[in-house]
Amino acid sequence: MPNIHVTDQDGTTRTLVAEVGQTLMEALRDEAFENIIALCSGCCACATCQIYVSEDWFPKLPTIEEAEDEMLESSETRQPNSRLSCQIEVSDAIDGLELTIGRLA
Repeated sequence: MPNIHVTDQDGTTRTLVAEVGQTLMEALRDEAFENIIALCSGCCACATCQIYVSEDWFPKLPTIEEAEDEMLESSETRQPNSRLSCQIEVSDAIDGLELTIGRLA
């Protein structure tokens, strides 16, 4: 099971062990990380599961699809390294991923 290093908005970093096959949003929500509201339950219809992926990891993730990009465009807190955690599937390829929980407007 992949280890994901998560920094919360208060600057605290902890390691989350995620199940392969679930989305990052599910893993973060199950661990009760603040600011992962996931209003749409992972349908890519809101930006309330936004994360900021470390610069080293961002290019290693699958390319942002059009729907995700459009949804992120609606977020006032989008950064160049923003992703929606509901659109990233947990796999062994992301073992060691470093991310910060996104800010809500």
